[in-house]
Amino acid sequence: MNRFKDVSTWLLVILVASGLALAGCAGAKPKPGEVFSCVKESKMDKTIAPEAQLEEFSCVFKEKWGSETLHFNVAIKNVSNTDQRFKVNIFMDNGKAVGGLLPRKTKKGLVKPGQTVKFVYPVKDMYEKPKAITLMIKTMEK
Repeated sequence: MNRFKDVSTWLLVILVASGLALAGCAGAKPKPGEVFSCVKESKMDKTIAPEAQLEEFSCVFKEKWGSETLHFNVAIKNVSNTDQRFKVNIFMDNGKAVGGLLPRKTKKGLVKPGQTVKFVYPVKDMYEKPKAITLMIKTMEK
């Protein structure tokens, strides 16, 4: 009976150790402050208005809400002949989503033709890279 207990204990230790080793090999988390590609191009579904050109879409882990959380860096260029306001939506495979309007406020005006607007979207309670993303950029009515 004692021998069976020893074998099951060692078996449990081996299973836990191999599980931890495999979890560590699943993919290294980028260092805080290190900008990286959010997902592979094949794992990203993009819908972008013809008036917009995506200049930058990257990710970085930065301090927010007391922990290192995922942030999306987004830069959009107005390629139309008129001033624009853009609506950005970023949906992740785990059900989380972020987004907003660019520019956020129109007091200083809209995005002029040829001008690029940037914003950083933090994702609360997101501590790892997403597996898939849907990015939507639309223009707003004036």
